[in-house]
Amino acid sequence: MNSDYQRIAEAIEFINANADQQPSLETIAAQLNLSPFHFQRLFSRWVGVTPKKYLQILTVERAKQLLAEARPLLAVADEIGLSGTSRLHDHFVQLEAVTPGEFKSGGAGLTIDCGVYNSPFGDIFVAATTRGICKLSFIDLDEIEVHIADLERRWPKAILRNQDSDRLKVIESLFTDKQNIDRPLSLHVSGTNFQISVWRALLQIPAGTLTSYSQIADAVGRPKAARAVGTAIGSNPIAFFIPCHRVLQQSGNIGGYHWGETRKHAMYAWESARCLS
Repeated sequence: MNSDYQRIAEAIEFINANADQQPSLETIAAQLNLSPFHFQRLFSRWVGVTPKKYLQILTVERAKQLLAEARPLLAVADEIGLSGTSRLHDHFVQLEAVTPGEFKSGGAGLTIDCGVYNSPFGDIFVAATTRGICKLSFIDLDEIEVHIADLERRWPKAILRNQDSDRLKVIESLFTDKQNIDRPLSLHVSGTNFQISVWRALLQIPAGTLTSYSQIADAVGRPKAARAVGTAIGSNPIAFFIPCHRVLQQSGNIGGYHWGETRKHAMYAWESARCLS
């Protein structure tokens, strides 16, 4: 995993655990055995804001305020996170679900390329068909087999190839400041009708904003199905680009996250910093 991410993750965990004490720059830096000057530069370069600003972004009270202000997802989709400095706009993600026949065939006739790439949040396992990214998961290097097994479970009759391809390499450029992308990022997913509806609703949450499980349930027309929505969110096959990290508990608490709560904090801060820039 990227060493800068490890340091930032350690800092985030410390800040979260000690938020009530509002730890100083010197205190946080000491936890990482770095000078305050070096830590501030590293943190600001990676996240885009100072550690002090990060603390303000991630407080539970701020999360509660955002949740209370949230309007219906479809109504705000075009209003927030679409500034020129925002690194990824959700209107730039095109989600395509498999047809019932393709679902039944288990990926027969498809060739899936897969590989491991870098991101600001650690190494990622990426897989893609000719129609788009079909899996993206954060990994430790010793877990690659687990992700390949999950890919084989989702697409049991597809041919898997462990090799680079242009449709995989585009992932790295999406996390940088210098994007040169002339078409939507295509996602090719396999799931039940309910799961697909939940994943589409997630794509309506603008970068830098938060929503709750109950609001997602309302958005898919199942207001009493918040728990089922949570299960569908947990089975999301495309980390970050189907942004389940933007969903919190109604109380404003961060809640669980398939790829780790620290990473969930980091993603939200990374996006928020770019929306504020």
